[in-house]
Amino acid sequence: MLHQFNRQLERIMPLIAPSSVIVGVLFADSLSQFAFLVPWIFAFMTFAGSLSSNFNSLQKAIAHPLPIIIAFLSLHIIMPLWAFAIGHLTFSGDMLTITGLILAMVIPTGITSFIWVSICKGNIALTLSIILIDTILSPFIVPYTMSLFVGTTVEMNVSSIMVGLFLMVVIPSLIGMCLNQFTKGRIKDSWGTRLAPFSKLCLAVVIMINCAAVAPFLRVVNWKLILIACVMFFVAFCGYLLAWCIGVLFKRDKEEIITLTFTGGMRNISAGAVIAVAYFPAAVAVPVVLGMLFQQILASIYGQLLGRYYNKQVS
Repeated sequence: MLHQFNRQLERIMPLIAPSSVIVGVLFADSLSQFAFLVPWIFAFMTFAGSLSSNFNSLQKAIAHPLPIIIAFLSLHIIMPLWAFAIGHLTFSGDMLTITGLILAMVIPTGITSFIWVSICKGNIALTLSIILIDTILSPFIVPYTMSLFVGTTVEMNVSSIMVGLFLMVVIPSLIGMCLNQFTKGRIKDSWGTRLAPFSKLCLAVVIMINCAAVAPFLRVVNWKLILIACVMFFVAFCGYLLAWCIGVLFKRDKEEIITLTFTGGMRNISAGAVIAVAYFPAAVAVPVVLGMLFQQILASIYGQLLGRYYNKQVS
């Protein structure tokens, strides 16, 4: 029953985030009081998502590091620079909005990229390795990259962000990975399949609560909010396209290109929203929250584009 429920949730993934944003804004007064639960809920999501990882796949990926290097090039160098440039072109002088755009591109790759790579028949082992390595390094990459791009223009506590990422992301990931290793993969088949639907429901809850915190900025639909949404969509769209093009440029095989497209385009956007709400002024969270509206929809679009591209090559 849980497996069937999980399959149904996978089919409606593109709708989960947008509908959760709407619910969060409409019921902000009731949901905002549960903000203290978000780090714990997110830690559970990370733990459930990491039950498929083990040290063997990580070792193999490190032995052939080029795809991981390509993914990191897209994730943490090109896309933050692109967001920085687009932000200054469209919102010159509005450092809070620019910071939100950069944060949306600095956060680690999305755990849900694993779902789309599985659906599109990419390289699962490589996907898990990129997710795991990026997750473990995120407490160092995120705060220091933000410091590099934003500097002292926006007040932020680097050490607090690092601690938050360790507690929400790194420690749960390592626990899940160790359990998978010690049980020789059995826990993935027993716990992993049972926890998967609850993890997706938790994603919806996290989005709702985080949206409740920035509801005042989302309730008034003005030209600035529409512009932020359009820019965020454009930047996120470019993330997938750039990762795809880099994979082709480096002449990787089909499975690796699919993996690079989704891991390079998707972000752990719910983690970004948690960080934005907890450690930055509320206006910084607006671009990140709006990114939730598009991420799964864009993943679905690129899944169809990749399918057509490779079907055309075969024919």
